[in-house]
Amino acid sequence: MIIPRMVSNPGNRWAVSGATFVAWGLVAASAVYWGMKLSSAGSSAPVAPIARGAPAPDPAATARLMGATPSAGVAPTASLSSRFSLQGVVAVADGGGAALIAVDGKPPKPYRVGAPIDESLVLKSVEPRRATLAANLQAAPAVTLELPLRR
Repeated sequence: MIIPRMVSNPGNRWAVSGATFVAWGLVAASAVYWGMKLSSAGSSAPVAPIARGAPAPDPAATARLMGATPSAGVAPTASLSSRFSLQGVVAVADGGGAALIAVDGKPPKPYRVGAPIDESLVLKSVEPRRATLAANLQAAPAVTLELPLRR
């Protein structure tokens, strides 16, 4: 009786072992990836709290805190110049021109020299970077507006 001899190829053995190692490494990496993917699907990232600014101080409450007594029926009035904001000027050499003025925080509008700004003031004159308002064209200037400096 002849006993067959098993022939082994040592180079082939290392190739099979290496391929098996790589295949199981890919299986393990895939299992880790999907395990992390599925475990993080239920939990969401923490939401950052909304930052709230400090409320604006109440001038009347501050005055009461400092000991001021409230005066009856007197409402604070804004200064005349704080109602107007000069946004742009077109000055002409003969005294004409126009100014872009915002009134009471509204969007700015263009006004020519002599045009009424509100019920009591007209645009008296314009100069480069400056506009003057008065009760009429012959009256003394009531308000002088200047453009803010560029930075």
